[in-house]
Amino acid sequence: MTEEAGHLALFLVAPGTLGVFGVAFLWAWTLERKRHYLLLLASGCFSFSLGVLAQILCRPADSGLNAIISNVFYIYAVLAVAEGILLHSGKRFGSLNAVLVFGMFSFLIWYFIYVDWNLTMRIYIQNFGVGLIFFVTALRVTKLSRGRMIDKALFWTLVVFAVQFFPRTIMTVEASFPGTPELFGETLFWRTLQLSLAVLGAALAFIILAAAITDVIEELQEERDLDRLTGILNRRGFEERADRYIAKTHGPMAMILCDLDHFKRINDSFGHAAGDDVLCTFGSLMRRTVRGGDIMGRIGGEEFAILLRDSDSLAAHEFVLRLQVAIAKATFPLPEGTGRVTASMGVAVSIGGEARAHLLERADIALYKAKNAGRNRAVFCQGKQPFLTASCGSPKSF
Repeated sequence: MTEEAGHLALFLVAPGTLGVFGVAFLWAWTLERKRHYLLLLASGCFSFSLGVLAQILCRPADSGLNAIISNVFYIYAVLAVAEGILLHSGKRFGSLNAVLVFGMFSFLIWYFIYVDWNLTMRIYIQNFGVGLIFFVTALRVTKLSRGRMIDKALFWTLVVFAVQFFPRTIMTVEASFPGTPELFGETLFWRTLQLSLAVLGAALAFIILAAAITDVIEELQEERDLDRLTGILNRRGFEERADRYIAKTHGPMAMILCDLDHFKRINDSFGHAAGDDVLCTFGSLMRRTVRGGDIMGRIGGEEFAILLRDSDSLAAHEFVLRLQVAIAKATFPLPEGTGRVTASMGVAVSIGGEARAHLLERADIALYKAKNAGRNRAVFCQGKQPFLTASCGSPKSF
């Protein structure tokens, strides 16, 4: 009796572990209800645990009905987890595909129970089918292998988990099994199946949960570092990203400080709501003009900063001209007849090994000179070379 209790406890490790992860996914979903894939993953863990328990506890006792019911739990669990992983990566398995796979598996299991009883065939169908579903899922999320460290871990764990179904089944399945469920639980196949679920299944669930938590943390950090009015980084977000880039590169770069001219007059003349609209429009203009790899942020009331990557003085000059033209052509939400919105810019080209703070300081000095020179112009500085001024016409007063 003690030995049987020990075997039962051992067999309950896998469903118990997956049940715990199911609770964890469900708890995470209650905190982040917009992440629907967490609910799918929770239901998948619970369903798989119920399938294993149905076989371990022989409920229902009829072997054919038991096989049908446990198969329903297994296939739903696999499809739910696959769909959850795909949703996490912005993809879908699809309801129609899920229904077709579910129906095909159910029919084959029914056929090899009630039409042509064959336990070995059912084992191959279930294990090879599950492995194939997870492997196809891995193929559809190969971009994870090029993503964050947690994404790479998720991808390769998924691949290993999918592939192991094939050699494990081939090496452990026997030509025939005893007819009673109790003796089936003593086979090498069943024991290795439970071991793989307890180890690899738990590892996959843990990494998926870690990836979900990482997503939440990164989203919170992004919200913290984002200026909601303009849709670009705030000062903290800009400085952190600029520091990370500068620390890992030794190539040329340029720092641009951009200040909207006479912005206080806009607020005083038309109200702060109009000023906010101007800032919002300017932020949208910057997102369209700045290259994808460059870093931009709103670092003050009407002051913006741009870090141009891999840019020397010529590239910085070309960008400034492009930005000046974009500002001149832009339509800002101000009353008709109002003067143009213009901007003064200070540009500092890196002299190599220069910290972000020093680069910003030189750009700020250049911006100060641009304002003193009449505004609506850019002043460039490269190292200790003389300042050069580029103007884009004379600004009109508000």
